[in-house]
Amino acid sequence: MFQRTISSLIFAAATLGATAAFAQTAPDALIKQVANEVIDSVKNDKAIQAGDVGRIQGLVDTQVMPHVDFQRMTAATVCRAWKTATPEQQAKLQAEFKTLLIRTYAGALTKVNAQTTVELKPTRSSPEDTDVTIRTNIKGTGGDPVQIDYKLEKQPSEWKIFDVNVLGVWLVDQYKSSFQQQIASGGVDGLINALVAKNKAGMAAK
Repeated sequence: MFQRTISSLIFAAATLGATAAFAQTAPDALIKQVANEVIDSVKNDKAIQAGDVGRIQGLVDTQVMPHVDFQRMTAATVCRAWKTATPEQQAKLQAEFKTLLIRTYAGALTKVNAQTTVELKPTRSSPEDTDVTIRTNIKGTGGDPVQIDYKLEKQPSEWKIFDVNVLGVWLVDQYKSSFQQQIASGGVDGLINALVAKNKAGMAAK
């Protein structure tokens, strides 16, 4: 169950990409429309279905990252050390964290098939809310439906994702503990070095 939970996180993130046309869309409608677009893209890309990390990187960069507040997400995992990190350290942390997520969870995208669909659950929110949680089920991936929740913040131009929950595990919480341990023993540079090493090991294993 735990392995299935964490292996689904990148798939959750990958359902967040969109074009600027959705900028003023309500958060629940945004997730529904965007999820369908990204799933369709995966269905039509055999390289992604085969686990091609380069193609997955391209999908994430062009369709996902513009609509995720990844700085907030990374800062939340690094906690207090983020405020004392230099701009260069912050940039490196974001880059290596993104690479880690893509390489660790790339296999989840291969589960998308012709039967994969997104079911939007009822949302309890009001028009004045600036933070909302959108709940969905991803069906038709070869097993039971995967429950995925998204936390979104209303920003000046659009709603943006800042955390994802798969089967009860929030992405930020998933990494916060290990990041804090690494910072405690080696500082921010120690965490960066550890992420670089892990990502290089993942690349060598391909």
